[in-house]
Amino acid sequence: MTQQQRKALDELVRQGPLDVGGDIAEQRVIFHEMLSATPVPDDVSAKRGELGGVPVVTVETPGTDPSVAVLYFHSGAYVLGSAADCVGLAAEVSRRVGARAVSVDYRLAPEHPFPAALDDAVAAYRALLDEGVPSTKIALVGESAGGGLVAATLVALKDADLPQPSSAVVFSPWADLTVSGASMTGKADLDPLLTPEGLRIRARDYIGEHDPATPLASPIFADLTGLPPLLIQVGSHEILLDDAVRLASRAADHNVAVELQVWPEVPHIFQGCGALLDDADRALLAVSAFIKRNWLT
Repeated sequence: MTQQQRKALDELVRQGPLDVGGDIAEQRVIFHEMLSATPVPDDVSAKRGELGGVPVVTVETPGTDPSVAVLYFHSGAYVLGSAADCVGLAAEVSRRVGARAVSVDYRLAPEHPFPAALDDAVAAYRALLDEGVPSTKIALVGESAGGGLVAATLVALKDADLPQPSSAVVFSPWADLTVSGASMTGKADLDPLLTPEGLRIRARDYIGEHDPATPLASPIFADLTGLPPLLIQVGSHEILLDDAVRLASRAADHNVAVELQVWPEVPHIFQGCGALLDDADRALLAVSAFIKRNWLT
């Protein structure tokens, strides 16, 4: 059944209208419509607010523990998406982990290029600490560009002498804005959603005049020493496969406790496809187990 599910999902994604490298205004509308097409369960609470002056959406599900928090970063290649758009997947993480998910509405490029998104991420984390949530009770989770932003945020927190969270989880991280990974070409025919050309366009929008290999934009080039335990999940059919593998290797080289899970024949951010794919639930259960065992007392 799983093999049939993977094939059906691949065909569905290929028929979608999203063009990550296309006109930004048009693609923002398409991205929003795609992510909002699946209704959020009735037992999910999503409230808009601010954290450190940054807009956020706080997502809660029944039985969440108020003493712990997941700081969540959405996908969209740094130019698309919003905190509200990713409520569905943030809620699934919240439900399994038993913690509220605070989804950060970081500023988007090209209107707000690097390091605006990173500044917002650090400000939100710092504000969570200021509210009295200990770093040992915070986990960072991010999808795609949000996954790369998680890794970059951890490095920025270290540079700012702020305490690291208990753990971090990244789904299909875009961690190399030079778009130089071998899978960019090796998996191009298999990836039903992303293209290297589209990512190069969006990288220029985000990075502006900076070097795309800047470590705080492309964390595979950063010193990852001192980062918390890291879980990386990626699909074997993604052009971002090599970003995930190299990020895991870089973390291991710098003595970070890292787990890399490569899920066969699944598309980008497959974790959000629970209605169509059993692998999505299995992956999220692995995320929950990872985060829970790294909460520190």
